[in-house]
Amino acid sequence: MERRDKTNYYLDIAETVCERSTCLRRNFGAIIVKNDEIISTGFNGAPRGRANCSDRGECTRELLGIPRGQRYELCRSVHAEANAIISAPRISMIGSTIYLACHDAKDGSLCGNVEPCSMCKRLIINAGIEKVIVREDKNNFREIDVEGWIENDDSLEGKDSY
Repeated sequence: MERRDKTNYYLDIAETVCERSTCLRRNFGAIIVKNDEIISTGFNGAPRGRANCSDRGECTRELLGIPRGQRYELCRSVHAEANAIISAPRISMIGSTIYLACHDAKDGSLCGNVEPCSMCKRLIINAGIEKVIVREDKNNFREIDVEGWIENDDSLEGKDSY
């Protein structure tokens, strides 16, 4: 039996974390890792104590016909990246990597062409995270160097994924 490489091992865990997501559009899972130690995890869902979209059976943005990447202020969810960052001390995140996996909430298919939204990019930068790794399919992934977002200030206006 061939041993799973570390990057896909962590992405497998992020994919498991996304199973806790309560979004009716896309289920995201995130884990922050530093020195081969998992610092925290996060999935997208409503703030603690508030009703999740999956519990309510409706998505406000979907009801209003709002496309992905727009009008996040109407969304009930806290993004997976934000939840992982909230759960970790900054000192542990400096120089770390965040691994992201996403599934379509309706059909369960893996969504590989995603990246953090502009607000999550800002949070990732401020947290001191160095690298973002996004699962593209079961064995392939894309690495994003966070320094590139800092150097190219316009990158914070890039495509959004929820």
